[in-house]
Amino acid sequence: MMTQPSPSTQTTALYDVIVVGGGAVGENVADRTSQGGLSTVIVENDLVGGECSYWACMPSKVLLRSGAALAAARRVPGAAERLMTPAAGAGTAVVDVSAVLKRRDAIASNWSDEGQVRWLDSAGISLERGHGRLTGKREVTVTAADGAVTVLTARHAVVLSTGSAALLPDIPGLNDVSPWTSREATSVQVVPPSLAIIGGGTVATEMATAFVSLGAKVTMIARSSILGAQEPFAGSLVASALEESGATVLLETATTRAHRTASGEVELTLHDGRTVTAAEVLVAVGRVAVTNDLGVETVGLTPGEWLNVDDTLLVQGDSPMLSGSWLYATGDVNKRALLTHQGKYQARGAGDAIVARSAGAVVDDGPWGAHVATADHAAVPQVTFTDPEVASVGLTAAGAVKAGYRVRILDHDLAALGGASTLADGYTGKARMIVDLDREVIIGATFVGQDVAELLHSATIAIVGEVSIGRLWHAVPSYPTLSEVWLRLLEQYGRPGIELP
Repeated sequence: MMTQPSPSTQTTALYDVIVVGGGAVGENVADRTSQGGLSTVIVENDLVGGECSYWACMPSKVLLRSGAALAAARRVPGAAERLMTPAAGAGTAVVDVSAVLKRRDAIASNWSDEGQVRWLDSAGISLERGHGRLTGKREVTVTAADGAVTVLTARHAVVLSTGSAALLPDIPGLNDVSPWTSREATSVQVVPPSLAIIGGGTVATEMATAFVSLGAKVTMIARSSILGAQEPFAGSLVASALEESGATVLLETATTRAHRTASGEVELTLHDGRTVTAAEVLVAVGRVAVTNDLGVETVGLTPGEWLNVDDTLLVQGDSPMLSGSWLYATGDVNKRALLTHQGKYQARGAGDAIVARSAGAVVDDGPWGAHVATADHAAVPQVTFTDPEVASVGLTAAGAVKAGYRVRILDHDLAALGGASTLADGYTGKARMIVDLDREVIIGATFVGQDVAELLHSATIAIVGEVSIGRLWHAVPSYPTLSEVWLRLLEQYGRPGIELP
């Protein structure tokens, strides 16, 4: 048990706002409150910049990019013939692995947060290094690595932006084999000859794509389907592409046991008795809230659980300790949308709400107001950077029907577009648009194919802006581009007010 320091060894500090967690989300909260004239401090026990900068968004996309660029070049005659690397295949490195890892190291700033700390200084945001815990109303106690303790008090708000961590399932023997999580996968220094991946979501499919391109023999083991939260055709196309690249994809398969063999490899036993052997195993089956050692019990909340918030990101609960609109939770820790860009969106809303409340100003908390995260409910964009890419926003077809909408589902083969034919030979992809028939607006869109990520924001704008189908007919896509899919989907729907014989 940690010895509690005597009051004489403690220091104290007073700020307007305390942000616990210095990742991308916490930084954005602090930036908004600081710009609003409130003194702000970030409490961070690890690297400022957080998961996204060092172990998630940025390094993972660098690991994927070289393979994607090379695969795209292989699909274009004239470029393909000039490539000097061998053809893709299981166990064959199709990229310069050392160059990829060197670039990844640079993008991750070699796991140094000096640049991020300089930005905090330039923005007028203070930094308190150490582990922060709630110890009272508007109070956070920070314990530094050297044991020094600082008690911080907030005049207006405390914001919890502590994120999430990888979930390790209860599989016998799994902990004993030192499994990888996304952190180990994205910071890898030596690519293993083989990698087993337990999971079928975004992290699992992206890392499968990356490690195949880096030369590893990859086996994916998914309890159900691939990318199950997306439209079914998305998972099917990604699974097929992974298998074509040399990966083994096992669907509807559970892992029941893990152990290291005498040779040092990981052997996984499956529910049907089969075994999978690999040099390492990556577990990517979900996330858990980082609230276990956060002191949330001090304010009547349960450690280890996700934090429930309203649309201004105020933490909800029955405890009298939460009265006074002072405790906020932004990003993964509230489980509204486990995506960095969505967490930063929440951070901007929360930061501006804190500034408004501190000044006694009106908080615009109606749908789509200045101080709310309305988009979390029905307009969350997401890209899975596999090959093919999967880009989606809003509701899936199944989700729209479940929500009670009267819908029309429109599909189009992306390969039929002129833009696709010039982009790559043998282009494979599909687009889906979901229309709310009662309002004649789009409520969901999914694109699967090479280079579809940049199609997504136009769909996001259409959904958030509730742009009518009739008006969208006047948004003319350039030819020949993949964006022409918008015209083809609208043609399927028909032009409001025009009846053809």
